[in-house]
Amino acid sequence: LAMRLSALNRESAVWEAARGQLDERGFALIPAVLSPEICDEIAGYYADERRFRSRIEMARYAFGRGEYKYFAYPLPKIVQQLRNSIYPELAPLANQWAERLGANIRYPERHSDFLEQCHHAGQKRPTPLLLKYGAGDFNCLHQDLYGETVFPFQLTFFLSQHGKHFDGGEFILCEQRPRQQSRVEALDPDRGDAIVFSVHHRPVRGLRGYYRATLRHGVSTVRSGERYTLGIIFHDAK
Repeated sequence: LAMRLSALNRESAVWEAARGQLDERGFALIPAVLSPEICDEIAGYYADERRFRSRIEMARYAFGRGEYKYFAYPLPKIVQQLRNSIYPELAPLANQWAERLGANIRYPERHSDFLEQCHHAGQKRPTPLLLKYGAGDFNCLHQDLYGETVFPFQLTFFLSQHGKHFDGGEFILCEQRPRQQSRVEALDPDRGDAIVFSVHHRPVRGLRGYYRATLRHGVSTVRSGERYTLGIIFHDAK
């Protein structure tokens, strides 16, 4: 994994393209980040309760159907590496977005420094999570905010292969611009791919400068099989 992430970080063209897509559309697909073996390893964490701080049944809170678990600190090495190595690639665009939207915030270069900001604001609980869906499960459109200190991007890593491990279960992104109808994207990445996307809103250039477009994400109904994903959220929770 370390070799793959190092190579990914060195591929400036990959991140340049990803940031360009993020800026233009609010999301970007990054292919083949994780090997099948790493996908299996991460999905296998789900059975080890010692790795997690809480388990959420979506139906109980009207979030949808299915379940997910939040990792506890210390995070698994793989999850920690993903969080630490990807954050610096996104921080420059995060600062550009903040400037365009007139937000009085500056995201530091290192993720550890950003976590200090979260913890100073009382947000000390880790937010990376594993999600598990079975037949009939889905996730309603939502945002992962968890407090006032928010990093504007997050990632989903796809640990299961559509058509082999499950059917249905498309990744859904919905963008709402003021006084316009919503635009929806339904994505079906391969196993090992990642999608980086806007957590809350993004700046869109208009005739009088930039305005905010609001984004939410979810998962369509899984028709059969089991679907596992890893969510990497960079801010911690209260």
